[in-house]
Amino acid sequence: MEFFPTIDVNATQAEAIARGLYTVAAVDGVHERELALISEFCRTTVSGDDGTGGGGSLASLARVAPLDPDSLPPLLPGEPLRQLFIKAAYLLAWADGSVSAAERAKIGQFGKALSLSPEVLASLEAQVKDYLLRPLAQLANVEGVSAVARKLGA
Repeated sequence: MEFFPTIDVNATQAEAIARGLYTVAAVDGVHERELALISEFCRTTVSGDDGTGGGGSLASLARVAPLDPDSLPPLLPGEPLRQLFIKAAYLLAWADGSVSAAERAKIGQFGKALSLSPEVLASLEAQVKDYLLRPLAQLANVEGVSAVARKLGA
């Protein structure tokens, strides 16, 4: 199974995803690594009318109110797009080394609003952990890899 399958995302959906990610990051204070991930997402997917990336810049995300989970479902129709958002949110939450209780709760609120069951959310988080651990599987330092796996709760 491909971790990030190819899914067409239009500009409105990309901006909604960026706003949602920023909302998740902001619940416990936006960290530098989270900002870098959101910035890269905005740079590569969210563009203004002139194609410069202005529509979803970090500055514009910081100026708007946090995205209400209930406003996301009409912007992300279909389960593949919704699962893509949740995976991205978990990746973002892990960017600073741990998922805070506030981040987990916010992702859960988004999942519930997107009509994703608790079982699907747990599966998506497990997929994210597996994705993060996969590059470490080839390392010879088994103890170090085990320590990282324990930190991820895998």
